[in-house]
Amino acid sequence: MPDQTTDGGLVAALETLAAAPRLLVALDFDGTLAPFADDPSQVGALPGSWAAVLTLQRARDTEVVLVSGRPLGSLAAVSHAPEGMALIGSHGVEWRVDGHDEDALTPDETARVARIGAALDEVGARHPGVVIEHKPAGHGVHTRRVSADEAAATNAEASRAAHDADADVLERGGKDILEFAVRHVTKGDAIERLRALRGADAVFFAGDDVTDEDAFRVLHDGDVGVKVGEGETLATHRVADPAALTDVLKQLARARATR
Repeated sequence: MPDQTTDGGLVAALETLAAAPRLLVALDFDGTLAPFADDPSQVGALPGSWAAVLTLQRARDTEVVLVSGRPLGSLAAVSHAPEGMALIGSHGVEWRVDGHDEDALTPDETARVARIGAALDEVGARHPGVVIEHKPAGHGVHTRRVSADEAAATNAEASRAAHDADADVLERGGKDILEFAVRHVTKGDAIERLRALRGADAVFFAGDDVTDEDAFRVLHDGDVGVKVGEGETLATHRVADPAALTDVLKQLARARATR
């Protein structure tokens, strides 16, 4: 697949997409709008990308939503999303749409999350540099700060511990993170629900991680999916990094504003 924003096919696809009567623009955050950082609380969207996002948010018949693996509160904090912008966290478990938050777990799910978290905390304590992130519907094992060998050993141990604590836990791998959740919801589920909720005629989605493939998988003919970075993908187009995505978002924002 192409890896430059000058790809003629992507340019043409964006122009066609911008003419859709109702457009949904869905974006992953970390690794897509924002470069990765060792401290997840210190990341921020690239200024050019965020300016384009805000332009799209103001465009007529256009909805922008951030769809992230981060917990909703963390996503809101690092994105500084304006009031009215839809946010979806924890891979689709948590929603903030139309001023309403939705994330209620059942008592059984809450108990399962606690059991898995306790087991993973024990694993983290045995591996300095590994960070266990606790989320509303699950947990993440972050290995960005350790060697590849240490990450592999930690992930194997964490997988065993989580599945021993809960046989039905959902395990998802990502970039320097292994995640465990109690609710089987994906970014693809979120995109499909949003499309129906907003009556979108077309969807633009950009993401960089394995978990974003669930969203690329549900895109329709006429939608545009952009993979950010390397790796196998179902996306229709690819750019090299978040900086390259800035140019894509700027082009979409200009085309949408002048349609």
